[in-house]
Formats: sequence, C-alpha cells, structure tokens
Amino acid sequence: MKHTITIVGLGFGDEASLNIGTWNLLQNAPAIWLRTEKHPVVGWMKQQGVCFHSFDEVYEKHAQFEEVYKEIASQLIRLAEEHQQVVYAVPGHPMVAERTVQILLKEQAESGIEVEIIGGGSFLDAAFARLQIDPIEGFQMVDGNDLQAHQLNPRMHILVGQVYDRLVASDVKLSLMEVYPADHNVIIGTALGIPSLEKIVEVPLYELDHEDSFTDLSTVYVPPVPLESGLYRQFDFLVEIIETLRGPDGCPWDRKQTHESLRPYLIEESYEAIEAINNGDEDSLADELGDVLLQVLLHAQIGRDEGTFDIRDVIENLSDKMIRRHPHVFGETEVTDSDQVISNWQEIKKQELGEYAQEEESILSGIPKEYPTLLKSFEMQKKAAKAGFDWDSVEGVLAKVHEELEEVVQAQNQEEREEELGDLLFSLGSLARWLQVDPEQSLIRANQKFLYRFSYLEEKASELGQPIQEISMEQLDTWWNEAKNV
Repeated sequence: MKHTITIVGLGFGDEASLNIGTWNLLQNAPAIWLRTEKHPVVGWMKQQGVCFHSFDEVYEKHAQFEEVYKEIASQLIRLAEEHQQVVYAVPGHPMVAERTVQILLKEQAESGIEVEIIGGGSFLDAAFARLQIDPIEGFQMVDGNDLQAHQLNPRMHILVGQVYDRLVASDVKLSLMEVYPADHNVIIGTALGIPSLEKIVEVPLYELDHEDSFTDLSTVYVPPVPLESGLYRQFDFLVEIIETLRGPDGCPWDRKQTHESLRPYLIEESYEAIEAINNGDEDSLADELGDVLLQVLLHAQIGRDEGTFDIRDVIENLSDKMIRRHPHVFGETEVTDSDQVISNWQEIKKQELGEYAQEEESILSGIPKEYPTLLKSFEMQKKAAKAGFDWDSVEGVLAKVHEELEEVVQAQNQEEREEELGDLLFSLGSLARWLQVDPEQSLIRANQKFLYRFSYLEEKASELGQPIQEISMEQLDTWWNEAKNV
C-alpha cells in the first residue's frame, strides 16, 4: 500500500459550507491533521466527535510563515511514512492560497509520498457572491503578506488575502497607494458567507488600516479604477496612448514621424534631462525623463508599425542584457568593487560580440559617430589607455597641456591656430580622464555658470536703464565678481 497524504478543504465557513464527500472522509479517516483550528467549522467537528490534531503550535516556533509551512510539510511526510495514510485538512480549498500544499506537491516525488487533492469550497466562492464580482471581467488574487505594487493591475478586480491585522493592512495600503488614488474605495470583507460572523466595510484606501476589525478571515477587495485617469501611472496604458497617437485616427504629426525624423528630439530631450540633473531640479527631472521615455516609445511604436520590433522586444533585450552582464547579482560570480564590475562588463560584452569583436578594425572602434566631438576624443583616449597607450602620471598630462597651450600662442596663421587649439582641447580631454571628470559635464556646467553670470550683468544694466553695450568694462567686471558670490 502506498504512503499517502490526502488533502481536503474545510470550505470557507461553518458546517453549511462543508461538502458531503469531505465530511464522510473526515468521519472515517484514521488520522486527521488540521493546519489550524482557527476555522469556523472546527468547533462543530468537535461536537460531532471527530478527533484530530493540529499544527497550531508550529506557528509559535517560527518568526517567518515560510518556515512554518516547511515544517508542517516535513512533519506530514514523516507521519505518512509512519502511518501510510494521513488526512490533512486546510481552510477553504487546498489549491487556493495554501503554501503547505504547494510544498508537498513539489516534494512528493523525492519523498515517495503520494499527495491526493480533494476539493472544498474556497473563500473565493463566497467573495464572488457577496461582493458581486464576475471574475470573467478580469480578476487577481494576491497575498497581503507579500504584496508588491508591480503585481497589481488596476483594471481588474483584486482580492488581497491574508490581511489578518492592522499591521498587514498598513503594508497593503502603502503598496496599493503606489498604484491607486488615495481616495479609491476598497472593501474589507470578513468571514464572507458566514451569516453569524460576516462583516463588510467600505472605506477610502487611505483609511484602510484605520479599521480594527481584521481577523484570520479578512480579505480586502479592490475594485477596478472607474476613470482612465486612474491608469495614468500604468506603463501599458502609456503604450496604448502612443499606439493611439500613431493610429489611423491619431495625431498627424506623430503619424508621419520616422526613426530618422525623431533623431534630433532624442538628443534634445536627453540634454534637457541632463540640465535638470545639473540644476538639482527633481520635479523637472521627472518631467524631462518622461520626454526621453516618449522618444523611446515612439521609436518602439514605429518599429511595431513597420513589423521590425516593439516595446516588448526593447524590454526583453534590456532585461536579458542586465541579467547577463550582472553575474555577480544574478549568478555565482563574486566581485569586490565597482572596478571589477566594469571589467567583467567589458569582458562579457566582448564574449557577446564573438567573432565580430575579433574582426574590429581598431581598438578605437565602437565609439558612436554621433557623440559630441569633445566626448568622442575623451572616449578614444579611454580606449587607447586600456591598451597601454597612456601617460605615466597626471603630471605628464599637465605638462602636455602647457606645451599645447604654448604652441597655440606661437601659431603663425589661422590654419596653425586651428590645429594647435585642437591639440590643446584634445590634451584637456586626457586631463579630464586622469582627474576622473566627464569633460562634457564640465563644459555644460561652465556654460550654465557663464549664462547665469552674464544674465546678472544684463539685469544690472537694465536697472540702470542702459544697454549692456554702453556699460564700461570696469563696471561689467565689478558686476561679474558680484555674480560669483550671489
């Protein structure tokens, strides 16, 4: 005879929800174990003379539920080995929100114990009926003890289970408020379908944890958002907006765009985001990053319209790349610092390129042609330095800068001046690399500084009622020094 664990569901409520087949099995079972006695039907079972054991004491031994569930599964396997057949009874339906059942199913092959599932009325049956939910409209069930905002789809009916106290309710509220408006109404349903215990309370989301009526039988129902504005934080809704703009009845400007026509906007929006970073303006940065994302989505939609790629391909490629190039996070590789991370990244990138990497014409290959000239020179020198072509120290770089500056001064004609000034700028790029400074960012900040100070001069001239061109250089220099300290 096989060693068997027969798992039955006690239903969602009192004896009225216990089906006849399960009741007959419980009356004749040689050994019954309950996951917990905290269930409305258990008192009635005692009155009917049914003997059982429970695992309630296991909950007192562990701080984490996962450890509780693992021990219960382990004990059940051991009991089945000793008694050949064990009946394990759980609240509701064995295949709905029962972690111990999932552990047993996973371990049955290795343990040699056969697991048999017999149904039971799930609390979902009562929830659908009492809350008037039709799951065909779209339904999600999530665990209140491990609720993450990214799991939620606000277009669907959502039931949050395991919300048994205000502490869990508080965590659930915070996760929900990342997706839903704070005043979105939610329903706390306790002991649904059990007339003597049932309680249904509707509250705005921000007051979810103000209620003090949570029990082991409490579930939070989150209805779909009623207005489109409630979907504005959802990425898939944004994708739909772009698809509409590019659609037959969309915007004429968006519909006529191509990858080529959008090129200047991608560069422009990126620089505006950089400017917001340099200004320390978080609100502006959020807005500018949205403009950058718009460019990404437009290119992805154009790709979809042309049948070449779509936003899912973009996301899949990026996800694959991030996991592949971070083996120290998603694999077994160990690193000690960020320099080692960069080194591993470059090595993995070479392996990905494969034969192409070996066929590259030069060590300096791979720098985008569209880079600003100063940044391109900076990147070329970085690549050359990795190949060993570099100064021994920053002092050598500084000497080269002074040498190039002198040659600019000594240049005899326009052609020489242009060449020598180029050499000076190139050597300054090398200095930036040695100082670990991004030359583009340095120049951006210098431009901003000049813009602010010159605007200060214009403002002072305006206060005198004179054009700036009529102000003496001495006065302008005085104001300039003032602007440094403003």
